[in-house]
Amino acid sequence: NPEHKTPGFKDLVYLDPSPGFCNKNTKLGIPGTKGRACNDTSIGVDGCDLMCCGRGYRTETMFVVERC
Repeated sequence: NPEHKTPGFKDLVYLDPSPGFCNKNTKLGIPGTKGRACNDTSIGVDGCDLMCCGRGYRTETMFVVERC
């Protein structure tokens, strides 16, 4: 995605490919991203575009009433 931030001067960049994080991999201790909450307005690592790995996602509107 061209909107994602490119690495800056102080960012750590890995040259070796990292293992996939989308699918669960118990051997490597990767829980996967299926079922996790994401932010549909974010283009960062918490955004649905990256976190859902192209699987699509559904949105839910929740109303929470809390006492002060």
